[in-house]
Amino acid sequence: MTTVGILGGGQLARMMALSGAPLGLRFLLLDNVTDACAGQFAPMLVGDYRDEAILAEFAAKVDVATFDFENVPAESARWLNARIPVFPNPDALAVSQDRLAEKTLFRELDIDVPDFRDITGFDALRAAIAELGTPCILKTRRLGYDGKGQFRIRSDADIDAAWQALGAQAATVGLILEAFVPFEREISVVAVRGRDGEFRHWALTENWHEQGVLSASLSPATGTAAFEADAVAYARKVAEKLDYVGVFALELFLHQGRLMANEMAPRVHNSGHWTIEGAETSQFQNHLRAVLGLPLGSTRSLGASCMLNWIGAMPDAQPVLQEAGGHWHDYGKRARAGRKVGHATLRADSPQALAESLARVGAALSRQTQVAPVIVRLA
Repeated sequence: MTTVGILGGGQLARMMALSGAPLGLRFLLLDNVTDACAGQFAPMLVGDYRDEAILAEFAAKVDVATFDFENVPAESARWLNARIPVFPNPDALAVSQDRLAEKTLFRELDIDVPDFRDITGFDALRAAIAELGTPCILKTRRLGYDGKGQFRIRSDADIDAAWQALGAQAATVGLILEAFVPFEREISVVAVRGRDGEFRHWALTENWHEQGVLSASLSPATGTAAFEADAVAYARKVAEKLDYVGVFALELFLHQGRLMANEMAPRVHNSGHWTIEGAETSQFQNHLRAVLGLPLGSTRSLGASCMLNWIGAMPDAQPVLQEAGGHWHDYGKRARAGRKVGHATLRADSPQALAESLARVGAALSRQTQVAPVIVRLA
């Protein structure tokens, strides 16, 4: 029986393990906290990702390794890769961990990106703002996610505050300044590439955020025919350049009729959770198929789907479960402000039926603000 090692034990590893059960797979997790929620479904080692002793124990017990979040140290992935296969490869992980390297790669591949500058100090920040103008966004090059490690600079009056908030990290994780893009829509393409180079993608997904955290995802995204081919071509370029194996997401802004790449996530992605019930093969099982060298499954959509994220605490499940296409996912986490604790997916045969289902759930859970933009898009 094949054992898959997963670096990280969060909800993505949890859903990966659940999707791997029908394939007869075993899993071993490595996380640095004892209560990682995937540990409820698979054995787990607990320790520092840089500890070679625990990495050696992990490597001795698994046949292949992957990861469920992009902040696994790339050097740890490289250490493992010298002993067991690791997918995606550590070089792809390293690029995606550094916003400067990532955007430089996009530009090299002729993928449009917001203008950006490397920020090495306070004077460099002032000079970059003079070039890019305001508003703009100062970000850490590494370790930022869900809106963390960012400061929006609306005018020159914010420069000092931005530096006070993030400047100390210039010498450790690095900083990047990006031009602000007043985008009309945020689109993601979730794709998978196998060991043999086979490439597949799911329908484009439109995403909405609240305070930097994903709130809702709709797929297939409506009205995307004009730019879908470009989005998929961008994802394919990135996957082939990095010799990528596994699932990844490419996040894109739509601005004045053109797509601009925001960032890449080298893993199964929150905006692809709808694929569990809304596609022939989920992102989680296709990731495992790719990592193991198995044939990839169909990515065909099964109707229209909307994923709703639950942040902080789980709401009442009953309104979702009353819907014919309602699906509930509780990650088994303790409630905490800003924490992703679960999600629901509503699936229907038509956009109109999905909009009606969303309206009922939103009203029952007092989540009208969360569902309203999705319903408007479906109209």
